[in-house]
Amino acid sequence: MKYIQQPDRPKGCIFCLALAQPDGPENLIVHRSARALVMLNRYPYNNGHLMVVPFDHQPSFELVDPATRAELMELMTQAMSVLRAVYHPDGFNVGANLGAVAGAGVAEHVHFHIVPRWGGDTNFMSAVGETRVLPEDLGATYARICAAWRLGF
Repeated sequence: MKYIQQPDRPKGCIFCLALAQPDGPENLIVHRSARALVMLNRYPYNNGHLMVVPFDHQPSFELVDPATRAELMELMTQAMSVLRAVYHPDGFNVGANLGAVAGAGVAEHVHFHIVPRWGGDTNFMSAVGETRVLPEDLGATYARICAAWRLGF
């Protein structure tokens, strides 16, 4: 809520703004490769919710070059390996929302979401109260995922 309510929050693409900064807890980037990055979602659905984002500011995968698309797939695979090592999820939701009508919060810069899932992680809080409860602080999540990525998961 703090970010959403900031009157002076930065204008522009959140991914391009993050790319322009050094990697760290401020921009939540856990890994950069030659053409793409992996970062935490600032408003996660579950602990460990990651996004895989190409450097190119494009609204759709068809507009991203084939080498970048291949790298995105490799980074998604690596991200799932890291999440398995750190959180031991029972499964994953992996996908992309292409366009605002499809639910994209950042429609102008295509990206994938990787959400770890556990049996029973949807409960009365999210189903009835329309509220997500995350037992881990985003800073702690960032530190755990960065450490595992550096160690080669």
